[in-house]
Amino acid sequence: MKVILLKDIKKVGKKDEVIEVSDGYARNYLIKRNLAIAYTKGSQKVLNEQLAQKAEEEKQLKAEAEVLKAKLEKMRLEFTLSTGKEGQVFGSISTKQIHQALLNQGMEVDKRKIHLDAPVSSLGMTNVEVDLYKGQVIGTIHVHVSEKR
Repeated sequence: MKVILLKDIKKVGKKDEVIEVSDGYARNYLIKRNLAIAYTKGSQKVLNEQLAQKAEEEKQLKAEAEVLKAKLEKMRLEFTLSTGKEGQVFGSISTKQIHQALLNQGMEVDKRKIHLDAPVSSLGMTNVEVDLYKGQVIGTIHVHVSEKR
């Protein structure tokens, strides 16, 4: 029996996938637990419409991410850190501080998407990457750290 999966199921398939399973498994397990619906011309038509709508939304999200990327490329975030006599830096700039600085400038970026291997703890310019859209659109934030006077 052909079914359209409504959720991801281990070792069976992914959501919105059309698969062939035994009649008993489809009726007694998948359909009964609302994990799948029977495959018909009507259900296939609805699925195609949903997939087209989802693709359009994804396209729009990607376009918005491209616009945000262009804005981020032009920005330069300024931070200051205390330094010692021999140029030793005290403290560091974390993703939380970068996120807050972006919010202060009106940019809404998920803190978890800011890729920073280690907190910025050196003076000068550092480029920080931000995943704006599923690894396909990567923006760069220019972070400048100067000495506190």
